[in-house]
Amino acid sequence: MRIALVGVGLIGGSLLAAWRQAGLVSTATGYDVEATAVVAGRALGLLDRGARSVADAVADAELVLVATPVGAMRQVFAEMQSTLPADALLTDVGSTKSGIIADARAVLGQAFARFVPAHPIAGKELPGVEHADARLFAGRRVVLTPTAETRADAVSRVGHLFAQTGARVERMEAGEHDRIFAAVSHLPHLLSFALVAAIGSEPDGERRLGYGGAGFRDFTRIAASSPVMWRDICLANRAALGDELRGYRAVLDRLQQAIEEGDAMTLQRTFELAARLRRQWADPADAH
Repeated sequence: MRIALVGVGLIGGSLLAAWRQAGLVSTATGYDVEATAVVAGRALGLLDRGARSVADAVADAELVLVATPVGAMRQVFAEMQSTLPADALLTDVGSTKSGIIADARAVLGQAFARFVPAHPIAGKELPGVEHADARLFAGRRVVLTPTAETRADAVSRVGHLFAQTGARVERMEAGEHDRIFAAVSHLPHLLSFALVAAIGSEPDGERRLGYGGAGFRDFTRIAASSPVMWRDICLANRAALGDELRGYRAVLDRLQQAIEEGDAMTLQRTFELAARLRRQWADPADAH
């Protein structure tokens, strides 16, 4: 399959690596606003050639994979309009779906029916194609959020491609996807960025960070993620994320009140609930 990768980074590079390992790639063309990313992709053997533009990258593609920050996708869709082959499939790897679908519907015209929105639930805290890993998606979920206009054969073919990476492919409505991932992905990243920024901005912040132990490292690992990518995700999913943030702030307010009043019971009940849920999630067998 001739693949065009627009946005040469960790996720797109890892998908190419997995598809190459599965023998599914005949040629891969890459485009990125950062030319060094394309050079790195070629050096790693993931890309066969670099393109001068989005239009150039997709001109001969059978599959177009858009792996840019979500805030750039509307412009990417617009730039591929003039050269996109009439039978090419399109998919993306964005962490939000409703906004991307709206952008694609507004811009892609007839090609929108061949666009299969997708979200691979996998990643690393370090961005960049140099960290690409063909095993990144093995055993992980990939969520497809097709619309009523999406062609069934396009959904089937794109789902099969993702399944070839070792992932479990599921379908979900876009709004539900955005609500769920506001809670379990977008909010945790926002909180991790906020905690590190808050500590680091104090006069003795560097000294404090130097004493961070295993728990601090675990909680803040994702604060090393791409700032641009997560800026765009937070803005694209602002309504659902705002709801989650308000709910979380209410819990923090209750905990702060409990601490100030010496309310051990409220603290313990909250901690016990969280500990039980976290253990069940870590070991699903405990939940049955």
